[in-house]
Amino acid sequence: MAELMSRQNGEDVVVQPPLSQAVGYVVVVVIGLVIAAVMVFVTKVLKRTVGEDNRKTEMFMTANRSVTPGLTTSAVVSSWLWSTAMLGSTLVGYVNGVSGPFWFAAGCSPMIVFFAVLGISCKRKIPEAHTLLEIVRIRYGTTAHIVYMFLCLVNNIIAVANMLLGASSAISAMTGMHIIAATFLLPVGVAVYTFVGGIKATFLTDYMHTFTILIILCYFSVKAFTLEEVGSVSNLYELLKAASARHPVAGNEDGSYLTMTSKGGILFGIIHIAANFGLVIMDTSFFIKAFSASPKAVVPGYVIGGIAYFAIPWAMGTLASSVVLGLENNPIFPTYPRRMTSSEISGGLVLPYFAITIAGKGGAAGILLITFMAVTSTLSAQVIAVSSIISFDMYRTYFNKNATDKDVIRWSHFGVIFFALFSSAFSTMLHYVGVDLGWTLYMLGVLTCPGIFPTTFTILWRRQSRAAAIISPLLGMVTGIAVWLGSAYALYGTVSIASTGATVPCVWGTVASAISPLPYSVIITLFKPEYFDWAEFRKERLAFEVDDTQSTNERRTDIEINNEDVSESQSLLKRWGRIAAIWALATFLGHWVLWPLPMYASKYVFGKGFFAAWLVISIIWLWGTLFIVGFYPIIDGRQQIVDVWKAVRQGGHRKRTKDSTADESSSGAVTPTVIQGDKK
Repeated sequence: MAELMSRQNGEDVVVQPPLSQAVGYVVVVVIGLVIAAVMVFVTKVLKRTVGEDNRKTEMFMTANRSVTPGLTTSAVVSSWLWSTAMLGSTLVGYVNGVSGPFWFAAGCSPMIVFFAVLGISCKRKIPEAHTLLEIVRIRYGTTAHIVYMFLCLVNNIIAVANMLLGASSAISAMTGMHIIAATFLLPVGVAVYTFVGGIKATFLTDYMHTFTILIILCYFSVKAFTLEEVGSVSNLYELLKAASARHPVAGNEDGSYLTMTSKGGILFGIIHIAANFGLVIMDTSFFIKAFSASPKAVVPGYVIGGIAYFAIPWAMGTLASSVVLGLENNPIFPTYPRRMTSSEISGGLVLPYFAITIAGKGGAAGILLITFMAVTSTLSAQVIAVSSIISFDMYRTYFNKNATDKDVIRWSHFGVIFFALFSSAFSTMLHYVGVDLGWTLYMLGVLTCPGIFPTTFTILWRRQSRAAAIISPLLGMVTGIAVWLGSAYALYGTVSIASTGATVPCVWGTVASAISPLPYSVIITLFKPEYFDWAEFRKERLAFEVDDTQSTNERRTDIEINNEDVSESQSLLKRWGRIAAIWALATFLGHWVLWPLPMYASKYVFGKGFFAAWLVISIIWLWGTLFIVGFYPIIDGRQQIVDVWKAVRQGGHRKRTKDSTADESSSGAVTPTVIQGDKK
C-alpha cells in the first residue's frame, strides 16, 4: 500500500463507464429481486414436496442439519468468493506481480480446510448448537458471551464493509451508477430471499451464484488469449517482462513482476493469512454452515471447498494483472496514455479494466454480473450470521428464554432487515471518510484476529480458563491497534488514512493482534487453571424439535446417527477429526510453506517456460473448480432432486407411502443429533 499511496498523481481523468446507469440498476435491483423471487418459489416448492418448512427454526437456521457434501462444498467456496477475492487478488497482482495472487490464494485455502477441524469437533461435542456464541456462553458464562458477541459482530461488519466498498466501486466504474446507490441497493434482494428462505436459501443461492461466476471467469481465461495483442502465453510473458523494464517494482528481485521474491508480496501474504484466520474463525456464518451440514459432509465439504477455492484468486489474479500490466501502454487500454492512478488501483478497478480491454462492453457486463453475484452471495451468509446472533444470542438468551419457533423466526427476520440497512449505512460512512477496498483489505486483520486462539482453544482445549477466554482477545485487540497506529506514526509521522493503510503498519498490527492472545491466554490460564468437561455442553437443550413432516432423506440422516452406538459415533467423528487435521496441516505446509517459501528464497525470476506452466496450471485448476462447484452438488443431491420432481408430478405434494407413514408415526418427531461428548 505504501507504493500505492506514493503513486497518487492527482490526475482528474475519469474513464467513461462502458455501460449505462440503467444497466446497473437493472442488474442490482431487477435481477436481484428476480433471484429473490426464484428462491422464494424454490423454498415453497421444497416445503410442499419434501417438507422443508422454513417457519421452523431448525430448518430456517440449520436446514435440519442435513445439507449434503456437494452443497456444503459449493457453499464453502461461495463463502470465500467475495467480490474482494477477485478484485483484491488482481490489485495485489498489479502492485507486486505474480507473487501477489499466489499469496492471496495461499492466505485463504489453509484456514478454510482448518475450519473442518473446528466444525467436526463442534459436531461431536455440541451438535445441537446454532452459533459459535452458544458454545462460548455455555462454557464461560455471560461476560464471555457478550465479549465474543462484540468480536463476532465487529468481524461481520468489517467483512461486509470490505465487500460492499469493492463491489460498489466496481459497479460504479462499469455503469456510472452512483456508488452510494449501489451500496444501499445491493443488500435488497439478499434481505428478501434470506428473510423467507433462511440458511437453505443461502446454500442454494450460493450454488447458483458461484456456478455462474466460475463460468464467466473460465470464459475470461479463454477470451484473454483471443485478443490479438495478447495472443499466447509466450507473448503475455514478453509483455509482462517489458512492463517490468518500464516500471520496476521496488522490493522485487531485479524489479521484475515475474518473481516470487517480492517483499511487498510476502508482507501481504503474512497480513492476509493472519487476517483470514480471523475472518473464518470469528465468522458465525462458517459455524452455521458447519452445523447445517450433515456430520458426514463437514470434513469433505470444507477440505474439497478449500482446495478448490485456491484456483480462483490465483488464476484470475495472475491472468488479469498480467494483461493489465502488459497492455497499459497500449491504445486499447481504457486509461491510455496514462497508467492507472492509485485511487483506481486501490478501488479495485484492475479486474474491471482487464475485462473491458479483452471483451469491451461484454467484459464490463460480465464483471458487473460476477461482482453483483459475489457480493450478494457472501452478503447472504453474513446477514444470516448476524440474524442468528440477534435471535439466538440476544433475544432467546436475555429477553425470552422460553421463545417459541415463531418468536425466534420473527427476531431472525428483524435481524436480516436491520443488518442489511446497517451494513449499507456503515459502508457509506467509510466511503465518505476516504476509506476504500485497498485500505480495508490491508487493515481488517487488526480487528478480526484477536479471537483466533481464544476461540480455537474454546473448542479444542479444555484447560483454557474463563478469565483467559475473556481477557486475552480484548488485550490482543488493544495490542494490535496500538502497534498498528504506533507503527503508522513512527514510520510516516502521522496517523491518517494513508499511513494506516500502508503495508508495514498493517503487517505489524495484524501479527500483534493475531499472535499476542496466544501467550495472554496461556499465561492467564496458568495462574488459575480450569478443567472443562465436554459433557457440560449436553446439559442445556439448544435445538427446537424438528418437524415430523421433514423429508424422508433428512429423517433418515438423523435416525441413522441417533440409533448408532454412541461409541461407534464417537469413533467415526474422531476419525473425521483426524482426517481434517491431516488435511489442514498438509494444506498449510503445501500452499504456504513448501511451495512458495523456497521460491522466495531462491530469488528466481520466471523464464518463459516456467511462466507458461505457472499460468496454465492455475487455469486448469480453475476449470476443475468449475466442475466441482457446478456438478458435484447435483450428483450428490440427485436423490432429493428426484424426490422433488416426483412430488411435483404427483401434484405438488410428497407422496406418503404406507411404509413411510408407519415409519413416521412410530418414530415421531426427530430431534437433532445428540452425540455423547468425550469424557476423557
